[in-house]
Amino acid sequence: MSYTAETRRRRTFAIISHPDAGKTTLTEKLLLFSGAIQIAGSVKARKASRHATSDWMEIEKQRGISVASSVMQMLYRDHVINLLDTPGHKDFSEDTYRVLTAVDSALMVIDAANGVEAQTRRLIEVCRQRNTPIITFVNKMDREVREPLDILDEVERELGMPCVPMTWPVGQGKSFGGIMNLRTKAMTVFESGSERLPHDFETVPLSDRENLLKRFGHEFETAEQSMELAIGASPSWDHAAFLAGKQTPVFFGSGVNNFGVMEVLEALVDLAPSPGPRVSHLVVNKQPVVKEIHPEDKDFAGVVFKVQANMDANHRDRIAFVRMASGKYTPGMKLKVQRTSKELRPTSVVTFLSQRREAVDEAYAGDIIGFTTHGGVQLGDTITDGANLQFTGLPFFAPELFMTVILRNPLRTKQLQQGLAQLGEEGAIQVFRPQIGGPMLLGAVGQLQFEVVQHRLKSEYDADIRLEGCQYTGARWITADTPAELRAFTDAYPQRMALDAAEALAFLCTSPYDVRLAQERFPKIHFHLLREHAGLALHN
Repeated sequence: MSYTAETRRRRTFAIISHPDAGKTTLTEKLLLFSGAIQIAGSVKARKASRHATSDWMEIEKQRGISVASSVMQMLYRDHVINLLDTPGHKDFSEDTYRVLTAVDSALMVIDAANGVEAQTRRLIEVCRQRNTPIITFVNKMDREVREPLDILDEVERELGMPCVPMTWPVGQGKSFGGIMNLRTKAMTVFESGSERLPHDFETVPLSDRENLLKRFGHEFETAEQSMELAIGASPSWDHAAFLAGKQTPVFFGSGVNNFGVMEVLEALVDLAPSPGPRVSHLVVNKQPVVKEIHPEDKDFAGVVFKVQANMDANHRDRIAFVRMASGKYTPGMKLKVQRTSKELRPTSVVTFLSQRREAVDEAYAGDIIGFTTHGGVQLGDTITDGANLQFTGLPFFAPELFMTVILRNPLRTKQLQQGLAQLGEEGAIQVFRPQIGGPMLLGAVGQLQFEVVQHRLKSEYDADIRLEGCQYTGARWITADTPAELRAFTDAYPQRMALDAAEALAFLCTSPYDVRLAQERFPKIHFHLLREHAGLALHN
């Protein structure tokens, strides 16, 4: 039995960008155009009760930023599109890195006035390491922006790969006339307004040059010239090079005005890849066993790339987001968590439209499904219907900021412990429990993570905390070749040892010199800046 026909219909991608490039707005418009939602919520309309579909958390509604990634599934042209919206803010980059392990391609949104910004660079790096194909959308062309040739030049430099324009802008800002579509050889005429649907925009064939010159004059001529320069400087479109992460198609538009978005949606169906094979790394009798798992294989296999507590405040449940790697999911299947060899018994299994959930009748490789559980599942867990597999590559980064947790009301200790355990497993923050006892420590990549966790502990677990500074400035996960070496090290530094949410041992440091000195004293101890999923050996 092969599920090839179903897996070929799947497109699973993440939207990535710097904050404020218009990513969440574009997400809304893709959902709107595919028919998944009837009305797009404006992220900026803070006073209205209608918020962006993908920003569901209370704190996101207050701040107007995405702090958690969300998953949305839509049907378009008989294709199943799984869209993952990621937090743009650098303080939540860990969540984004993990999401990028679960997708087959990425849609990069660039603000046409600002070009490639810092956070986008980091995300590009992650995509490049995985050879993830990237589609580029240059947004906000209805504003005063940089020249399209300059933007292309910068994208090429930053991505380290050639750009191939698929649409080209005519004018910009107040004189933005529309886009020339190089695939359909027609110009789509721009009109301002956020209520328009694709068929509401007028299109004029590029062969009707006289008419276009009459209407857009100098702007059209300039656009023609710069487009010819761009095409002359670009290689011709090579689909195989794009799939290998060596070429990016570029689209221009204005997400807020629904303009140029349809072209992106069509490109996702026509150009983006369907799910590919994934590699399982297992250690059996101390020997590595590597196996390639294909999407059309009949056995169910998937990996947990995100755990979210309390998506539904009424039910206090937890959802494990699973990216399916192979097989078919059907209700009532017997599944097992490889790390613990325990059976997974979810109370429900759902697909997502952000907070709206629908029960799953069937799902295939490439789909993201949510297992509603009350624990027993961690980030990075491999779930199968029996086969012994282990997918790797889900990263945890050593935090650089630390705070001590002080509970304002000691009678809420149980709630605090539950909250920290769940938020730690979720990856919202890293929680360290000092081995000698004392207050718990929170480790973060960015300051905003602390604020979100403090807010969530109070609103979701009724645990009111105060955060105080502490002397630690870093942590390294540690491993040793023998238990005796590890014991000698932990005996030498009892004050510095802590366990994280996955019970992995970490060495807390107050300065970079601590690690150097400890390494000199104990040359056989390995210090790690990156931890992969629990239960796996850490890599240097």
